[in-house]
Parts: sequence; C-alpha cells; structure tokens
Amino acid sequence: MSEGLNQLLSDFYTKNAFNTKGKLSVALIMTRRAKEEGLPLDPNGLLTEKGGQVKGLGGGAVQKILDEYDIHRVLAREGGRTSRGSISNMEAYVVFLNSLNKKGFNDLDHIEKFWIDKVKDFFASQPLSINLDHAISIKATIQQVLNQAKERQQENPYSQYQGAVIQHLVGAKLEHLNGKGAIAHHSFSTSDSQRGRPGDFEVGEAVLHITTAPGEALIKKCEENLKKGLKPIIVTLENKVSVAQGLAENKGLVDRIDVFEIGQFLATNIYEIGKFEFKGQKEAVEKLVSIYNEIIGKVETDPSLKIKLHG
Repeated sequence: MSEGLNQLLSDFYTKNAFNTKGKLSVALIMTRRAKEEGLPLDPNGLLTEKGGQVKGLGGGAVQKILDEYDIHRVLAREGGRTSRGSISNMEAYVVFLNSLNKKGFNDLDHIEKFWIDKVKDFFASQPLSINLDHAISIKATIQQVLNQAKERQQENPYSQYQGAVIQHLVGAKLEHLNGKGAIAHHSFSTSDSQRGRPGDFEVGEAVLHITTAPGEALIKKCEENLKKGLKPIIVTLENKVSVAQGLAENKGLVDRIDVFEIGQFLATNIYEIGKFEFKGQKEAVEKLVSIYNEIIGKVETDPSLKIKLHG
C-alpha cells in the first residue's frame, strides 16, 4: 500500500509543483489538520472568518511540526499565510487528500513523513550564495557567506554551519595555492584527535587551526605544535581574534602564534591572485568557490553547504 501511496503523492507533488516553501507549508498544515480532525476535510471550513486566508497557516505552526522531526531551520516565516495562492493551494491539496481517503490511502503519518522528506529536499537544494559586485570589497563578499551560515546556524541550534563553511573555505584556498590533491580534507565533524593530526590542515611546517570559538584547549594544541617545531596559525571570526590573542598571551605565546580573521585571510590571497584587478579577483573567487564545492561534495553529507555564485 505504501508504494502506491508514494506514487500518488509524488504525482501530485510534481504535477502541482508543491516544491516551494509556501506550498510545502500548506501540505504540512493541512495534513496535520487531517490527523487531528479526520478525513474528509471541508475546504470552506479551513478559511478564516473573512475568507481571505487559510486558517492556522502560519510560520509558527509550520515550525512546530518541523521541530517534532528535529528540523530547526525556518521553512517560511509566514508559513504561506500571506501568499495570494495559499487558498487555491489549500483547496487543491484538500481535494487530493480527500481523494486518497476514498481510495483507502488514509495513512496520514506516512503522508506527513512524505512532506517532511520533501522539506528536507528543499533545504538541501538551497545553497549559500555569493554576489560578485565590483562595488563591494572582497572581504564584504566573503562576509555575505559567513552571515548566511550564521543565520542558518541560528535557525538550527544543533548545527555548525559557520564552522564547516570556514574550514572548507580555508581548505579551498590552501588547495588553490598548493595544487589539487596537495591538501587533506576532512568532514567538519571529524575532530583532530580522531584523525591523529596536530590541526585542521598541515602545510609545510605550519599547522592551521580553523575555529569559530577559540578556547584554552586550542591554545594547548598550539603549544604542542610549537614543541614539535611546527608553526601554529589560528584562523577565526573577526570578533574572536582578540579572544584567541588574549588566550595566547595568558600562556606567554602571543608572539609565537599567528591569529588571522577569516575574511582578511581569504581576501588578501584573492587580491594577490587577481593582481588587484576586478576581473582577476572575480576569477579567483570563482576558482575558490569551485574548489570549495568539490570539497563539500566529497567530505560532507549536506549539499546546502555549497555556494552558488551570482554576478
């Protein structure tokens, strides 16, 4: 039965283009309403008193359902409530749900899970983005991506988008400089201790530590690097540079550890490769992003970490 139900759901999804955040919100809310009230549903009874909006269709209600499935990214802040097409989308979906019920396909838990999977597909299809604009500095361009990663991390408290993005951007820069295959890349979730390595990247005599939250444990790693004759380098967020330097100073290592802000660390290299001309800088960013996306494809399971270029 589930195979036949999946086929009917997939046909409706494709035919009606229910792959947008507004339509996915409608499907989730109406399926949940059917679970609570039973089938069939009356489309006329699902409108607000004035008939201009779908009753109960709001971002908070959608998010509550997603939270139950451990999905904490925001699908739609309004849940499609203010969309002009929300009523027609609701009516089409309710008619479809009622038709499923007539055919004996009334496993609403299964139907809800189908839409949850489609929400996951939606998120997976939404990459980060960079807008290449001659009027914007390279550092600000990089900050665009970091801000998006931060926003996604705030939407999903259990994720580490920023850390993953920063690590793999640095990895892409190092590979760009040293050649394909010269740098070992690992998933963000794989710790240094698991890898048996002194840091995130080793290049020559240097060890790079990429972090969004420098702490005493990191400084201890740097101290161990120094004892082994290695040169530790910390790359972190702009507002964490002073934190890392303060921790290093407390250990008497401030003059032995280099600390860089991620935007400046990448921008300087892009300017140099691009010979300080916009065309060259644009090509350098395009190459950096291309390498970055290859790395994400190889070592991460979340394709939404990839970056799409505009401009």
